[in-house]
Amino acid sequence: MYFSGKNVLITGASKGIGAQIAKVLAGYGLKVWINYRSKPELADALQKEIEESGGQAAVIAFDASDEEGFVAGVKTIVECDGELAYLVNNAGITNDKLALRMKLEDFESVIKTNLNSAFIGCREALKVMSKKRFGSVVNISSIVSETGNIGQVNYSASKGAMNSMTKSFALEGAARGIRYNAITPGFIATDMTKSLSDEVKKSYTDKIPLGRFGEPEDVAQAVAFLLSDHASYITGEVLKVNGGMYV
Repeated sequence: MYFSGKNVLITGASKGIGAQIAKVLAGYGLKVWINYRSKPELADALQKEIEESGGQAAVIAFDASDEEGFVAGVKTIVECDGELAYLVNNAGITNDKLALRMKLEDFESVIKTNLNSAFIGCREALKVMSKKRFGSVVNISSIVSETGNIGQVNYSASKGAMNSMTKSFALEGAARGIRYNAITPGFIATDMTKSLSDEVKKSYTDKIPLGRFGEPEDVAQAVAFLLSDHASYITGEVLKVNGGMYV
């Protein structure tokens, strides 16, 4: 995989899919900035793992949904490395419940974390990457942005808007050499899915043509491709990584 820049910021990178993205990108030679909001021990452990494998990593703490914190974080990275070449907006939460029982604050909290954080990241990337006329951003969306899902009106709304926002940023960034793409993962094997019963797992996998949950590695490699020079003519794309569950 070929990369013209030397560093990447990944929000919400201390665990799960974000952590795997960090490990994969570090393996391809990028300096990885591991962002976290809480539990510094997870971020520190990930940094240690990456460095022991020969990669470069740094830890940076801020709430991705907080504008002041995100802006300050990007400034710190640029001051340290002289650039921000790549960004992965991965931070996100769920707050599932049926719409009839969903309060406005339940809806707004998910929008703030998932959509607002991605907007701040995309905007700040546009600012700093424009100086070098180069950069690439990948937003981590979800299959429910395309299919909808019972109990996830707030989550699907945040991710559906993220897809549309990605396309608009792609149009604005193109003249400056900055690419924006999104990925919509399907069911991925994480700690959350591992806790499901075999019966529930089978009910899900029966709906997936490839017959299995995806692995965090599947998402991470797709992110690496879209960030890399191999995808230099791809922007505004929403890439499905779902085993054929929604085509």
